[in-house]
Amino acid sequence: MTQPDPIRSNALDNESIQHGFFTRTGGVSTGMFHGLNVGLGSSDDRQNVLENRRRVAECLHVSPDHLLTVHQIHSPDVIEVTGGWSNEDRPKADAMVTNLPGLALGALTADCGPVLFCDPKNRVIGAAHAGWKGATGGVLENTIDAMVGIGAARTDITAVLGPTISSNAYEVGPEFVERLIDMNPTNKDFLSPSTRHGHAMFDLPGYIIMRLKAAGVNAHWTGDCTYGDEARFYSYRRCTHRDEPDYGRQISAITLKKLDTDHGTAL
Repeated sequence: MTQPDPIRSNALDNESIQHGFFTRTGGVSTGMFHGLNVGLGSSDDRQNVLENRRRVAECLHVSPDHLLTVHQIHSPDVIEVTGGWSNEDRPKADAMVTNLPGLALGALTADCGPVLFCDPKNRVIGAAHAGWKGATGGVLENTIDAMVGIGAARTDITAVLGPTISSNAYEVGPEFVERLIDMNPTNKDFLSPSTRHGHAMFDLPGYIIMRLKAAGVNAHWTGDCTYGDEARFYSYRRCTHRDEPDYGRQISAITLKKLDTDHGTAL
């Protein structure tokens, strides 16, 4: 049986946490969802989705009911996690933070930016789903503020952006271009020419990294494009271009390890 093979970032490599930017590898879904589809909102067979989520939880060494995801709504909203919830009772938000061990915070994506946060010194973690609406609306800054609110130090936070659609594949229309520049004229730096008049290619990863660095944290991108690597990643835009009826979602997740109270080390 093939097991999940998540991408791991050296920037988050710390004895206090487990993390992974999971790919399609190691799942049981078939057809258009082939692989490790964890999207509860997809039309995939629910038992396949639950088995895929169980495999992710196992890889992170947490129980399946402690692999937590929210009902993502492209908002700037962040919640502090103090316990688990059922898949049917997922709160509506786009980011989570916690300082409690054994809870895996997950962000589901299929082109949007999954960002995992960690302050290993103060043992605070976060996970955010950042598409263009969330990124421009403040979900990244709100996640950092929420982490600071439960004990993190801004300068000790590292944020890593996982697999995301790159500028080579992300064409936007004139309305988007106008809106983005109206928000801040310097945003034009994240737009490059498209072959279609009035359109542009948007550098979502670059924009997310800029917002994170401006917020005062250490920021990195894994460098993976969801659109261009079909073997490893689901992509909403790729499926839209093919006129396919649905698409899978990959997960990026992070969890604090429990402490060995006798020795002060993570278990």
